[in-house]
Amino acid sequence: MVRVAVLGFCALLGLAACKGGDDYDGPVETRVSSQNANDARVAKEVFGYIPTASSQPSQSFGGYARGCQAGAVQLPETGPTWQAMRLSRNRNWAQPQTVDFVQDLSRFAATLPGWEGLYVGDMSQPRGGPMLTGHASHQTGLDADIWMLPPQRLNLSRDERESLSSISMRRAGGAYTNSDWTEAHMRLLREAARDPRVARIFVFPGAKIDMCNWETGNRDWLRKIRPWHGHHYHFHVRLNCPAGAPGCEDQAPPPAGDGCADAQVWVDNILNPPPPDPNPAPPRGPLTMAQLPGQCAAVAAN
Repeated sequence: MVRVAVLGFCALLGLAACKGGDDYDGPVETRVSSQNANDARVAKEVFGYIPTASSQPSQSFGGYARGCQAGAVQLPETGPTWQAMRLSRNRNWAQPQTVDFVQDLSRFAATLPGWEGLYVGDMSQPRGGPMLTGHASHQTGLDADIWMLPPQRLNLSRDERESLSSISMRRAGGAYTNSDWTEAHMRLLREAARDPRVARIFVFPGAKIDMCNWETGNRDWLRKIRPWHGHHYHFHVRLNCPAGAPGCEDQAPPPAGDGCADAQVWVDNILNPPPPDPNPAPPRGPLTMAQLPGQCAAVAAN
């Protein structure tokens, strides 16, 4: 309960430093690769400027917040039921199963009233790894941000994709949803969570509570919907490591049950914030290449 209360306070403040970043609900270990033990380069400065994927078989290495990806594929900028946004960031790269998932979900989205498909936000850099700005995770090609804004058209120009913004779904700091939140959003999130490829989905606490109150049938999918700070302009889908990927590190599964009681604690802590931790963990410095899996040096070089 103490851990949930602290996380709820982080949710209120939007602190990216809490528990490893803005979209990672697990501990960030401080491991050093025996292969790269003397490589003190700042990893984001290595991976943040590489424009293309590595010439290697597709593979995720390490964990979501400490890893890289080989042989990434690029989500096409435009498809029949999606558009990739913020193309200047060059973050529409991922593992093949992630690209397939996004395309599959976009086809479902196009069946919802008022949705032409999906606007897709950040996935990963061409070789994954830490980003120059933003996410703590999205490092292994298994994460994707989906905008909350229902697309009205899918012929946006590159300039429009830079200037158009998504819309917030939250009210009262994320304790509740606002009038832009619809049943279609919940149906979209349910479809994503029911997909066996998906490990968890991050969304603001009020949205989780709405889904808990809305679902009258099988509630198993709610277990994957995880309240986290931010995530009111988009929701974040995280896939499981694919079968036969020994270098990829999954998070522990979400706790048993539908998670609705935990989400209510988040909401309560937004409305009535607990006192701040008197001994907060000091902010960690940027990851070095020595702290990434040993394979990441070869990914960066190839």
